[in-house]
Order: sequence, then C-alpha cells, then structure tokens
Amino acid sequence: MLALVIAGLVLLPIGQLVTGLLDPDWTRWGQLWATRLPTLLENTLLLVAGVGVGTFLLGTSYAWLVTAYDFPGRRVFEHALLLPLAVPSFVMGFVYLATFDFAGPVQRQWRAWFGSEVAFPNIQSTGGVVLVMTLVLYPYVYILARAAFQEQAASTFEAARVMGYSRLQTFLRLVLPLARPSLAAGTSLAMMEALTDYGTVSIFSYPTLTEQVVIEWEGRWDGDFAVEFASMLLLFALGMVVLERALRGRAKYYQAGGSRGRHPSRKHLRGGQRWLATLLCLALLSVAFILPTAQLTSWAISEMQAPSVGDWDTAVYTEYMTNSVRLAGYAAGIVVVLALLVAHGARATSIGGQRPLVRGIVRLVTLGYALPGAVIALGVLLLVTPIDHQVTDFLETHLGRQERSLIFTGTMTGLLYAYIVRFMAVGYSSIDASLEKIKPSMEEAARTLGARPWRVLWRIHTPLVSTGLAAGSILIFVDVMKELPATLLLRPFGMDTLALWSYFLARESFWEAAALPALSILVVGLLPVFVLMRLGGRGLS
Repeated sequence: MLALVIAGLVLLPIGQLVTGLLDPDWTRWGQLWATRLPTLLENTLLLVAGVGVGTFLLGTSYAWLVTAYDFPGRRVFEHALLLPLAVPSFVMGFVYLATFDFAGPVQRQWRAWFGSEVAFPNIQSTGGVVLVMTLVLYPYVYILARAAFQEQAASTFEAARVMGYSRLQTFLRLVLPLARPSLAAGTSLAMMEALTDYGTVSIFSYPTLTEQVVIEWEGRWDGDFAVEFASMLLLFALGMVVLERALRGRAKYYQAGGSRGRHPSRKHLRGGQRWLATLLCLALLSVAFILPTAQLTSWAISEMQAPSVGDWDTAVYTEYMTNSVRLAGYAAGIVVVLALLVAHGARATSIGGQRPLVRGIVRLVTLGYALPGAVIALGVLLLVTPIDHQVTDFLETHLGRQERSLIFTGTMTGLLYAYIVRFMAVGYSSIDASLEKIKPSMEEAARTLGARPWRVLWRIHTPLVSTGLAAGSILIFVDVMKELPATLLLRPFGMDTLALWSYFLARESFWEAAALPALSILVVGLLPVFVLMRLGGRGLS
C-alpha cells in the first residue's frame, strides 16, 4: 500500500501536465507554428536521432573491440572508456565551443595555415551538438554492450565457426541479435538524455523543445502556454519510452549454458593491427575525456592566478559548493529511502503473485527519468502552487497570520520534490537489481516465523541491498550535482549551485571563470564511474 502511495506522489506532477492538453491556446500555437515550432521539432528530432546513431556505433564498436580482441592497453581502455560519463554534457559543450569556434585556437591556427578562404566546419551546428553529446553519452551503450558481449557463451562462436561464418559475420548475425535488449536499452537511454538536455543546446544556441519550455516560463513569463508546451514535450518523451520498449522487442534471448558458461577467447591482434586498436581507443578517450579535462584544468589554474571576472572569491565558491553538496545529499538520502520502500512493496507483491500490479508500479516510478527537468519542474509548480495559496489563505483567515513564506514554491522542499520525481528511477533500479539476488525462500521463512513486513525490510532487505543503496545514492548525488533546468526553475531565491554558476558563466563566454566549478562537478562525477566499473554494467541494466 505504501509503495502505491509513493508511486502516486511521483506521478502527481506528471499527471498535472495533462491539463495543458485540455484547453490549448490555438492562436498561440498557430503563431509558434508559423515561426519557431517547425525548427524546434526538426532540431530536436535530428539531435535525438543523431545521438542515437552516434552512441550506438561508438558504444557497440568499442565494446566489441575490447571484448573480442587482445591488444596493448586493452585492460586499461576497457575501464577508461567509461570516464566520459563523468563530464556534464554542457561542460563538454562549452570546452568544444571555446576550442573550435571562430575565435578559438583551432580556427585561428587553421586560418594561419590555409587562409580565410578555406572554410572550417561550424561547431555551432547540428553536427557539432550531436558530436559533443555523443562523446558524453556513448558510455551508456558501451557498458551495456560490453556486459552483453562478455556474457555470450563460447558455444555460440563455435557453432558459427562450424557454419563457416567469419568473425565479422558472427558479430553481425549472432552477437548483435543476442545483445539486442542491452543495445536497445543503452541507445534509448542516450536518446532520452539528448531529449532532456538543456545546458548544451542553450550554450550552442541550438533551439530545441526542451529549451523552449524554459524560454516560455522564464523569458516570457507565460505560465499557461509553458504548461501547454511542457504537455506536448511530455507526449514526446512518452513516445521515447514506447520506442525503447519496441527496440527491446518481446523476444527472449537465452545463452546456451547460461552466463556462467565458457566465454569465447579473445583474438590476439598482431603487427600493425594491435597498435591500430590501441590508437583508436586512445583517440576516443583523448577527445572525450583527456583533452577536455586538461583544458578545464588549465583554465581553472589561470583563473585562480589572474581572475577574468572580478576577483577570485573563495567564499563564493565555498557557498556554491555547499549548496550543491547539501541539495545532492538530501536528494540522494530521500530518494533511496523511498525507492527502497517501493522496491520492498513491489517485491512483496511479486512474491504474492500479483505481477501486473508490480509492473504498473515500476512503470510509474521510473517514468520521471525520461522527462526533461524543466517539464517536471513545471509539473511540480502546477501542483504545489495552489496548495501554498490554500495554506496561506487558511492561516490568514483562521489564525490571523500574514504568512509571507511559502511551503513549496521557491523553497528547497519544492526543489527536492522535483528531484524525487526526476531521479526515483535511478534509486529504484539500483535497489531492485540487488533485491533480485535475494532468494524468495528467505522472506518466506521469515514470514513463517511471524516476522512482519517492516521487520523483513529492516532485518533482511536493508542489509542485503546495502551495495545497491550505496550505488543508487552515489548515482543520484552526482545526477543532482549536474542537474540544470529543474534547479534553475525551482531553486530558492539566491541559492545557486556549481552547475548553475558554471552554466551562467559559460553562457556569457567566460570560459576560464566557468572552468573551476565545472571541474569540481567532473571530479565528483568520477564516483559513479568507479561504481559502474565495479558493477561491470549491471548498475545500468
């Protein structure tokens, strides 16, 4: 019952947005269609599709390279290729923009070598945004594809050899189809991240549907139409969820001998091929992590020595760091506790045989991660603003108190509520993966001995899922540290975070000043990457 209540609270802000579809402002929609809407739709579709294709190709090919072949440095690259996950997409965006834009060092050198007559590709374009986000998001596909390839039994490859398949034919005809669920999950997750992105497209001045929601709310202060626009984006996101399930398909893929059977041996590359494989891995790691991190470090040191925006103020940095850590810590703690309660309730219901109810709960609590933070923020505002007004009116009418402060709107409470809706899926997935390893007989034995559900939760589930709780907490902590649109729309007055500080400076092209807060987020972002290295992909499943 409690699991259903929590799932309902998570769904309420999303359900509020449906009201935007009931009475649309057709005049305003007509104006938008005649001006910006076709461009917004085209850009969003190109971005999502481009990132999907790019992350699939990069993630799958490199996962196969480190899984099927042996070459110098393979053991290092197998894990190091996950490092770009630590870089926020908007940070990668402003590093590449500053480096490859017209006034950047690369184009200046290009013009010195070839003159201004030979054009350089424009980084501030669809291709540039897709490239930046692909470099950040390909690890979603890579880690799941690598795990799927490693689990495939040697008998699959032996059968392919008997049939006369080459290694490439085996990969295309057997390996890829068997890994389809994992590849679909990783690619869909990357596409959802591209759809929900606000910081990167804003810095690149690349208009998308998600950015337009923020513009309608903050730029024009048109709350009604912002809700309508967010409702349309909600339908777009739901379409992405349906697409993800369609890509996975209903087919079941089983391995002969199970995942614990013999795994195929790696082919030892020889001669130039082995060094080419090493060079390819080093090249991707360099452009996706090493060079951006080195550039941020250089800018941060330069800014601290000779500030480009006023004087360097340690107190301001400390304040924003404190705000970021406090918000992320509160959100991580609350979300994992609620996720544990939902997972425990779903587990108990599943053992009881009511599986349709379990599936419904899972879909409800995991829906928020597919939605842009701006959409969730508007849903929260739409839900809590009337509640705040009713509380204020009640206090004034019955108690004679002129209450100036609100409970939810513009407070940390409302912001944390949005984080719960947005990141419940992360906590639930981590905990549920740990619960799956517990034999139902343990819980059945406890109930036979008269243990109540709360005692089963406290004495059995909580200790046994401690790894999942820790992993979920770290993932949520870093996600909140990087969150932009929800924090931008719901934060209390004067409460900025490292992500907002870095974003505001980068938007004004103060690259050096934006580097230190961005580098701080990147360092914290390495924590979940190390967790995923230990989990080997199971944390994203």
